[in-house]
Amino acid sequence: MQDLSRLPVVFLKVILTIVLTSLIGVEREIRNKVAGLRTHVLVGMGSCLIVLTAFHISDIYNHTLTDPTRIISNIVTGIGFLCAGTIIRGGGQIIGLTTAATLWIVSGIGMAIGAGDYVDAIVVTATSLLVLIGLRSLERMVQEYSRGSNQNNSQ
Repeated sequence: MQDLSRLPVVFLKVILTIVLTSLIGVEREIRNKVAGLRTHVLVGMGSCLIVLTAFHISDIYNHTLTDPTRIISNIVTGIGFLCAGTIIRGGGQIIGLTTAATLWIVSGIGMAIGAGDYVDAIVVTATSLLVLIGLRSLERMVQEYSRGSNQNNSQ
């Protein structure tokens, strides 16, 4: 029989995962990226669920027959495969690297919340948003400077 006393904690973990991963997903959605809000939330929730399940299985067997880190480590492999699918190369350009990185981050956020590491999940979400939003203007300045330098060198 399932222990329903865990329900409030699990519910809070899932809600926190949705909130934090939504913040990053909204930024990707605003930028009109292929992997947007729903994708980021689902990746985070899936990672949270797998961590919760790994710990639950370990608890069932009194931490003797299972190692939850083996299950959790497979999230990293699976997310790596998913992220690789978001990267597109064509016409001398590679696009999708930032989206792949954000999927990796939301997976980590989901894993952290599933493991009860709320502070790290919140800090990583906040700093990820600072990087995605705050460094965008710096990135543009560097690109403009680079274009100007390349034009001067070709003349």
